[in-house]
Amino acid sequence: MTQLDKIHDKIKNREAAKAIVAQWNKNNESIVFTNGCFDIVHRGHIDYLSKAKDKGSKLILGLNTDASVQRLKGPQRPVVDEQSRAILMASLQFIDLVVFFDEDTPYELIKDLQPDILVKGSDYNAKDIVGYDILMAKGGKVETIDFVPGFSTTSIVEKIKESM
Repeated sequence: MTQLDKIHDKIKNREAAKAIVAQWNKNNESIVFTNGCFDIVHRGHIDYLSKAKDKGSKLILGLNTDASVQRLKGPQRPVVDEQSRAILMASLQFIDLVVFFDEDTPYELIKDLQPDILVKGSDYNAKDIVGYDILMAKGGKVETIDFVPGFSTTSIVEKIKESM
């Protein structure tokens, strides 16, 4: 299997992801879930995602589809298409699985995959994080991670616009 094949093999549809998670559960893996658009990847994303992985043994990334990003961020986004974003995310050593979701929130994906730990940025109050109720009902944990100051895709997009 080539390195590129290994990267592509981390990108799964929801049903395939459920089967993988079932196997991880049998192996007593601690499964972490986070989600986002990850449009223009920057240092802040790497810091956040690596810290998310440190909270368990497997990290699942729920990745917004292009349509979902447009609904959240506007018609000019995403800058990078969903397949390219998925390949980039799957190439990161600390991400074990990438699964698209097309809804406005990853609630149904979290419900399907039943992770042990749900992680979002510290700009969220844990109780307000989508999926909090699912994790609490199963005895899981919801945790937040501080962002690296000064890094955001929106600010990068603005810098690019200003330089044109």
